[in-house]
Amino acid sequence: MTNTLLLDVDGTLVDTNYHHAVAWLRAFRSVGLTVPAWRVHRAIGMGGDRLVEAVAGEHAEAEHGDELRKAWEQEFEPLLDEIRPLEGAHRLVTSAVSEHGLHVVLASSGKREHIEHYLDLLDIRDVITGFTTSEDAEDSKPAPDLLQVALSKVDTERAVVVGDSVWDCDAAKRTGLPVVALLTGGFGDAELRDHGASTVYEALDNLRADLADLPFATV
Repeated sequence: MTNTLLLDVDGTLVDTNYHHAVAWLRAFRSVGLTVPAWRVHRAIGMGGDRLVEAVAGEHAEAEHGDELRKAWEQEFEPLLDEIRPLEGAHRLVTSAVSEHGLHVVLASSGKREHIEHYLDLLDIRDVITGFTTSEDAEDSKPAPDLLQVALSKVDTERAVVVGDSVWDCDAAKRTGLPVVALLTGGFGDAELRDHGASTVYEALDNLRADLADLPFATV
């Protein structure tokens, strides 16, 4: 029976959540909007198509949405060189494939050029079965679309979602898949469980030790 890990990327494999928050804060300020940093952080994990309204309201999206997303991209680009893999990311992916015979698909709503950069940073390009980007679905997390696209990239019987945010958990629930979560994105244990995570891991190596016992479900 073939099993698949549907892995989130930002905040799960690469330590980007706070870089994203800083870039969004700077983007908002570039159009004269000041929003609380905590509110921006709480929205990281959503796609940019949803984040502006979630953080600053419908008026901000209507008046500045596209401008803000372009400003975020410009602010985030210089931070790419600061991004590092989370401890254990390479070990998790390679162990999943070589030791446990799992397929790994990266289910991300990140920009294609960012995901390509992370694949090289993680050195997993030749290991994974496939990946998604923001180009693959109109609706980003917490909508289920990207997970459904990710599933279409692999011939599998069972799958489980791995993420770091409540948005990953919500997307998994809407797809009808089980989800386990990590604390690496800055979301708390209790809230991740409240949004459907069956187990919450402190670090990727803890997750790697449990690969054989993850709650895979029929797709």
